[in-house]
Amino acid sequence: MLRKFIVFFMIVSQTFHSYGQLTKNTLKKPNILFIMVDDLRPELACYGQSHIKSPNIDRLARMGQVFKRAYVNYPVCGPSRAILLSGLYGSPNRFNGWNCSLDKDVPGIVSLPMHFKNNHYTTVSLGKVFNNFDDGKGSWDEIWRPALTTTEWDYQSEESIGIFKKRNENRQFNSEPRNNQNLPKRGPAFENPRISDEIYQDGKIATKAVEKLQQFKANGDAFFLAVGFKKPHLPFNAPQRYWELYDTAEIQLPDNFYPPQEAPKESLHEYSELRAYSNIPVNGPLSENLSKKLIHGYYASISYVDAQIGRMLDAMENLGLEEETIVVLWGDHGWQLGEHGLWCKHSNFSTSLQIPLIFKIPGESVGVKHESLVETVDIFPTLCELASIKAPFHVQGKSFASLLNGENFVGKVALYSRSNLGGETVITKTHSYTEFYNKAGQVKANMLFDLTIDPNENQNIVADQEKQEIISEMSRMLKHHKATRDNIALP
Repeated sequence: MLRKFIVFFMIVSQTFHSYGQLTKNTLKKPNILFIMVDDLRPELACYGQSHIKSPNIDRLARMGQVFKRAYVNYPVCGPSRAILLSGLYGSPNRFNGWNCSLDKDVPGIVSLPMHFKNNHYTTVSLGKVFNNFDDGKGSWDEIWRPALTTTEWDYQSEESIGIFKKRNENRQFNSEPRNNQNLPKRGPAFENPRISDEIYQDGKIATKAVEKLQQFKANGDAFFLAVGFKKPHLPFNAPQRYWELYDTAEIQLPDNFYPPQEAPKESLHEYSELRAYSNIPVNGPLSENLSKKLIHGYYASISYVDAQIGRMLDAMENLGLEEETIVVLWGDHGWQLGEHGLWCKHSNFSTSLQIPLIFKIPGESVGVKHESLVETVDIFPTLCELASIKAPFHVQGKSFASLLNGENFVGKVALYSRSNLGGETVITKTHSYTEFYNKAGQVKANMLFDLTIDPNENQNIVADQEKQEIISEMSRMLKHHKATRDNIALP
């Protein structure tokens, strides 16, 4: 009799345990707050750069887990976001050019937010998430971007507005999100008016995000909220109080303010994105004074967007959503501030490819810094696993959820990226190797950097006879990746 009672008790206990697990995993799904920051490189205090005033991103890092070796698969806004939201590598057949469209390149694909929507999440896009406003509309229950009130580049000072309008006298301003391919001449590359945070678009985006968090708390629905901030993208416009956090005279130019030794011409560009601005020379190098002002503006823009992120984190805490919500912070690519004699992104150097990536997961380790190699394409399956949702069949990335959960994790041996300069890059823990090709697909130039002794990639050692075995192996890896990245059955 006693034995029967014990067996009965064990069955009942297991039933209640299973019900508890079922309740945890299916009735209370983790919310997702995905924060995208445009052109943000990992130059933050939480990445060891104490000169940057980023207290709120640093707070998120202390509450979460930081990836020190995270890279994008294409260092341009449109392709990088399409790769993130599709879970697919880019290739010559898809995700090329800043204004590429996921819907056009892979029609019918189930995107990251659509997959969560199909699994009973309320999905909302605020600000710049997909690069094009019209892209991925079926993925969201709601899409919102703030209307522009002055000019297309959100200038607020009278001087900047006047310069912009003079350069575009024959072009009518349209306050709707713009998708045209022909970029107009822009105004100044930076401004710092005495205005409140909410005058600029990112301030409005943060306000809207707080409102949505309040609504989600009230209705209790599981949510996937993507918030895309536009700074520190050019122009470096930020309220003056953020400029006052830094002193131009104390700004340090990078030590490698020159092209790498033995760098092929194919690896360099004229940073035309920056040269579209009125106070930037149309050719030639930038002066030291102008370079420092640009770096000052970039830093101020980081601090401005950091404050907007802080408003969301405060709202999460005040609403009691912290223990129910996974928070991700992701930069859509890196940014060059004179390194290698370059500005902007677009290159195959780590300054363009390496990004900040932070995950905060309720109940998991905090303050952890990971050295494992991860890439943007891995984020889609990782979020699915964290939410106990099976990833779609087409996803090419590798989930690193087990690493976040403190379990055994076998990381990637290599990461892959390509750029609009035509370069294809493979990155391992110790080396970065890039190939450039002619029209026949043959290698016409290449670069190899030993990241263990040259982390800033200042010396191309591709001609070193002792490195030929490494070059041969990394070239083989690139060839295999290029041959297999399109081997996926798309809808």
